[in-house]
Amino acid sequence: VSNDNMASKKTSKKKLVLLDAHAIIHRAYHALPDFATSQGVPTGALYGLTTMLIKIIEELNPEYIVACFDLPGPTYRHVAYENYKAGRKMADDNLKLQLESAKDIFVDWGIPIYSLGGFEADDMLGTIVYELRNDKDLQIIIASGDMDTMQLVRDKEVLVYTLRKGIKDTILYDEEGVVRRFGFPPKLLPDFKGLRGDPSDNIIGVKGI
Repeated sequence: VSNDNMASKKTSKKKLVLLDAHAIIHRAYHALPDFATSQGVPTGALYGLTTMLIKIIEELNPEYIVACFDLPGPTYRHVAYENYKAGRKMADDNLKLQLESAKDIFVDWGIPIYSLGGFEADDMLGTIVYELRNDKDLQIIIASGDMDTMQLVRDKEVLVYTLRKGIKDTILYDEEGVVRRFGFPPKLLPDFKGLRGDPSDNIIGVKGI
């Protein structure tokens, strides 16, 4: 379902947008040129993030926005599987600098930031969705460049607003949209990933699948 079609539908529910800040900034960093200030401070990812924020506010008109961040260091996933994300290229210094500077943008815009040592931004998103799952007056929209968040989609109550390419081509998924894309409902995505594997996270998957 395209964002144009779904975003235009009126709803009496208040909207909460959960930003997977790390995923959005990473996507912007790799999609945009190496912008910089006259002093040489990198700004490309920050420009992309700000562009995305403005687009979200204009299209979705949410009452609430929250940003979720990863923190440096291992997570409980590394404890469960020591090779988790092994071999993944380390973020370069320009990206690290902008990940930190992005927090200033959220503070200036009055957007709360959630993070916790030993956990990823995905865990923050999932926890917030779980805690608010019974609030019938709230529609939750997860904004991310990470397809893993689609496992959280539920009917039209929890949606995923994600990037198809660049930072301006977006799509809004409800449960029907996830089924059209994958052929099965969101709750089966963890099983699918476990069986198929995921090279980006160094998850091997089941041999022969």
